[in-house]
Amino acid sequence: MSCASIPAISASPSKSLLSVTAHSTSKSRFARCAVGGTVADSKAVSVAEPLLLKAVRGDDVDRPPVWLMRQAGRYMKSYQMICEKHPSFRERSENVDLVVEISLQPWKVFKPDGVILFSDILTPLSGMNIPFDIVKGKGPVIFDPLRTDADVDKVREFDPKESVPYVGEALTILRKEVNNEAAVLGFVGAPFTLASYVVEGGSSKHFSKIKRLAFSQPKVLHALLQKFTTSMAKYIQYQADNGAQAVQIFDSWATELSPVDFEEFSLPYLKQIVDTVKQTHPDLPLILYASGSGGLLERLPLTGVDVVSLDWTVDMAEGRRRLGSDVAVQGNIDPGVLFGSKEFITSRINDTVRKAGRGKHILNLGHGIVVGTPEENVAHFFENRRKISRECGMMCLNNAYRSCPKTSEVAFFGPPIFIEDGGIYSTQSKFQLWVPNNHNEASSQISVVLKHTLGEDG
Repeated sequence: MSCASIPAISASPSKSLLSVTAHSTSKSRFARCAVGGTVADSKAVSVAEPLLLKAVRGDDVDRPPVWLMRQAGRYMKSYQMICEKHPSFRERSENVDLVVEISLQPWKVFKPDGVILFSDILTPLSGMNIPFDIVKGKGPVIFDPLRTDADVDKVREFDPKESVPYVGEALTILRKEVNNEAAVLGFVGAPFTLASYVVEGGSSKHFSKIKRLAFSQPKVLHALLQKFTTSMAKYIQYQADNGAQAVQIFDSWATELSPVDFEEFSLPYLKQIVDTVKQTHPDLPLILYASGSGGLLERLPLTGVDVVSLDWTVDMAEGRRRLGSDVAVQGNIDPGVLFGSKEFITSRINDTVRKAGRGKHILNLGHGIVVGTPEENVAHFFENRRKISRECGMMCLNNAYRSCPKTSEVAFFGPPIFIEDGGIYSTQSKFQLWVPNNHNEASSQISVVLKHTLGEDG
């Protein structure tokens, strides 16, 4: 049986069932058809605006954009060679030429859809009168931890143009080099995460010092958080003014807080940053990443960010449901997957993209690339992005309909669908599929109409 004659499947009382009818038409093998739209050649891709920005906005896109946290870093041989010549991380992240070169290394090799600035969330600290270093084998070291009123009073207001001009210069160069073929991404640390480093004196396992401050002298911590909030809002605006097309906010340690403490010591400051930035840059996408955020997930959209980046401890389908439809989602493959076989990597990509559904999804890891990750596996991860629109998105259809040959290349364009227990479900009423015939260049247009529609409660 050909794909063009797939029968409708039986109804599920709790879902929306799609009835499938087909008629033959002669089109190119990878025709694109949006709901209520017209057919166009899918190879006619415009680079007038980066794919990542379109996806965040909710535009109809052929596939999810792809980039990886820490995509420029120690797993790459080219980066290791730079480290041999320039062993200081501070030098590598504060020299314009080196920042640009390192940021572009993965772009030149893998062509991701996002090129993120090579830097560190602690970069602004020196400009705030907080001396620090990043020591090989140890990580961040704060020379004079802040734990009293007097310590916080010494923190200066951050002026990015004066303190980190190399960041602006590097972003400007990156925009020219990438030329809208990918989005240039900036990033900052969230107030609570920055406060964690400067109070603890560096990395921490138990965060006892900042929690002691929070629960014994909350006014001191709030004063420090406010200074970081004002500074990071300025830093985001500065990055956007100099070329960043989206900015990710890392609140890596916010998940060390209970939900009630998150609402006091993190959420209001994140929201203040977003509100301030949106006043001057309303169209700048802001991404929020908080590792291990399963217990806080419903609270993250309250910050006002455009995208919530999930780690791998949250199932993508569950994350979608809990976050709601207004916010885009990023992630969320376990970085350890990149140590697996190429077939295993592909299967996890397919699963994540399927669960994320159509639109408002940026494919990424749930954390940064792990040191020692095989570079060829990273290449395979990025290579799969070219196959997602014609293989990954509809491979689940081939699996659901065993009568459809697995070798068929099926292109789907329309609203999000859900494949479950052999059924195809959607919240929308109609969409179309283009299924190429394996024996010639003709295609079969499959019109799909819901027999039953989902209520608002799903």
